[in-house]
Amino acid sequence: MEPKEPLLQALPTGEQPLVVAPVSTGPVVVDTFAGRVHVEWDNSAPVTAYGQMPFFVDFVKLSGLFDRLVADCPVHYTSPNAPEQRDLVGTTFLSVLAGHWRYAHITALRCDAVTPPLLGMKKVVSEDGVRRGFDKIDGETGDVWLQGHLDYTTRPLLNEPWILDIDTTVKPLYGHQEGAVVSYNPNKRGRPSHSYHCYIISNLRLVLTVDVAPGNEHTSKHSAPRLWKYLDGLADEQRPRLIRGDVSFGNEPVMREAEQRDQPYLFRLKLSANVKRTIERVMRENDWQNAGQGWQGKDSKLRLVGWSRHRRVVILRRQRSDKAPERNDPDQPQLSFPALEDGEEKKNWEYGALVTSLDNEILTVGQLYRDRADCENAFDELKNQWGWGGYTTKDLNRCRLMAGFVALFYNWWNLFVRLADPNHHREAITSRPLLLQAIGRQTRHAGQTTITITSSHGDHQGAQKALTRIAHFFLELRNAAEQLTPIDRWYRILSEALKKFLRGRKLIPPRQLQSSEAAGYG
Repeated sequence: MEPKEPLLQALPTGEQPLVVAPVSTGPVVVDTFAGRVHVEWDNSAPVTAYGQMPFFVDFVKLSGLFDRLVADCPVHYTSPNAPEQRDLVGTTFLSVLAGHWRYAHITALRCDAVTPPLLGMKKVVSEDGVRRGFDKIDGETGDVWLQGHLDYTTRPLLNEPWILDIDTTVKPLYGHQEGAVVSYNPNKRGRPSHSYHCYIISNLRLVLTVDVAPGNEHTSKHSAPRLWKYLDGLADEQRPRLIRGDVSFGNEPVMREAEQRDQPYLFRLKLSANVKRTIERVMRENDWQNAGQGWQGKDSKLRLVGWSRHRRVVILRRQRSDKAPERNDPDQPQLSFPALEDGEEKKNWEYGALVTSLDNEILTVGQLYRDRADCENAFDELKNQWGWGGYTTKDLNRCRLMAGFVALFYNWWNLFVRLADPNHHREAITSRPLLLQAIGRQTRHAGQTTITITSSHGDHQGAQKALTRIAHFFLELRNAAEQLTPIDRWYRILSEALKKFLRGRKLIPPRQLQSSEAAGYG
């Protein structure tokens, strides 16, 4: 009988368990350049990484913003072990405010024993609990819920002169999500994406409404219905003085709808063959006017194929510097013309065309469109410093819901930061470390709760002065709370936060809102 061959040892499957040293109950000694250091862990101490959160909680409580959001929450549980609505909404609020962009980051909040109780929460809901809770909200209900609170936040400002910026941004996706379609994606070509259609108050960077669509629905054809629905819901005195958009909005359907509503507009024109012929014709003329920042402008009347009427078109040009690098950006093309006169050397130009219903001079029109670039800064902040670049789920409904949450909390934080600095818009990348992030240690003695803040920020003294000033303003407002309705308090807070925008004027609640408040509104 032949001897049996030894069996080959198979490779171990999966990861092998790590050799874990027993947890030490005492301090651990480590050697540093400052000498030996004894390190201890205390996971039960009431501390938080967001020690300055109480000031922002005071803001959302006194204004009534957070209580209204929780009271209207459409999630209803039947299980006695299910989380409460306040815990679900509060967990989302803390996660977005902390700068998270994935549901998994919610775990970082679960050991914070200081911040959740400040919002009246009993616990921090797990990441799966948040996803399951939002899955109970259907698309239409969630949209009405969050849009109502976005309106409550921004509508008091719409009686002032304001400009509406409309634009679309792309969110790349890396999984198998509903609506993940390969379409226009300038930075990651061939990558599936979602399209975020956004409507912003110019200069203030406050989001009025946002919609999330599949990646191939990025044009004005898909954005316009939401735009007109929003504008038709505004009173005549709340309409924007101007709506601005890029080249995708400079088309007949959008302009016709705006003209039917007597809504002034300013859009960029696509450089079609007919537009280029117009530019070539006017380039030989001499009566160009100053359009600001090195640009020259010239008026023209144009009726393109498919247009229902002649419209004012402003041609802009700027001579390209010899030292400027070559550019291949199709949105900022260059046009090379031969000598216009005998002996004149060849010149290169950057050029573009704007279509508008305004009758302002060219300098004003050019500056108005250049100011639209601030909309891109808001997109950059929302995608890279807030959660628009993440919080992705397989279904489109919850992606829309989280986009609305992020926009709402982004507006709240921006208004709070303007209480600290009314003269500037501070992005989250600087305002969070300054006004939110600090070590907070909570102690209780004789029935009094104290949070001791230790900030490592270089301008911590400036932050302390600003937050103390905000707390004194809230204290004065709270002392008058018996005479003020919630809507009155919110208008007072907005007037203080946006006193530069309002030029010192006070916002006055309309009578119909006051009567609604007396009847139990909000």
